[in-house]
Amino acid sequence: MELASTELALANAIADARSARRPIASRNRDWGVDLAGAYRIQRTRLPDPTCIGYKLGLISPAKQRQMGIDRPIYGRIGRSMIRERVVPLNEYIQPRLEPELAVVLDRALPATAEPGMAARAIGGIFLGVDILDSVWSDYRFSAVEVIADNASGGGFLLGERLHEQMPDGELRLYLNGELRTAGPVAALGNLNQQLCWLAQAVGGLAAGQIIFLGSPAPAIPAMPGVLEVTIGEDILQAQLVGEA
Repeated sequence: MELASTELALANAIADARSARRPIASRNRDWGVDLAGAYRIQRTRLPDPTCIGYKLGLISPAKQRQMGIDRPIYGRIGRSMIRERVVPLNEYIQPRLEPELAVVLDRALPATAEPGMAARAIGGIFLGVDILDSVWSDYRFSAVEVIADNASGGGFLLGERLHEQMPDGELRLYLNGELRTAGPVAALGNLNQQLCWLAQAVGGLAAGQIIFLGSPAPAIPAMPGVLEVTIGEDILQAQLVGEA
């Protein structure tokens, strides 16, 4: 995919920051790139054949208004971004953690899908963690900048227990036994509608893809130690090692 010169400048700035593992300052919308161009930059980093799923971001209307948009955003997930139970923080620039739920699809969802089709496409729901990692200093960015940076997608943890339906209650994230952030699952909105929106936005979803649904809780800085995410009796555990 060929990028316009303005898109290429933004893509190169992000690539250079990731290569050097050094955050850079936002230009605050001064790149001459629109949202469609930002998503084109995403696809150059993770083309369709290497994309195994997506992450939703800015799912709350309040966050959308703050960023000057009227819909969620999405990022792409590559296979190498799904992490095992030991996560080396020194691979990231400025990692943060969000407790999430993730859907695995057992059938394709076309761009024209309606909510009933989305419900039938869900193979299961799992606990997850979005390991955010932004190239933009202190996570200060425009909508274009965060989208071009793959919606701050750094890595992902996926739980082992399958839920056949959306679990109720509160997602909680603990670090070294201390509750650090939490939020109600209800804040994620209507799951089937979210999947339909995403399917339309990306031109359809494939069977087997993983969709991280965004977080109802504020992100927190990552630090070494034992990470636990819970909902009800379900728990996802991982070890964070090294320094960011």
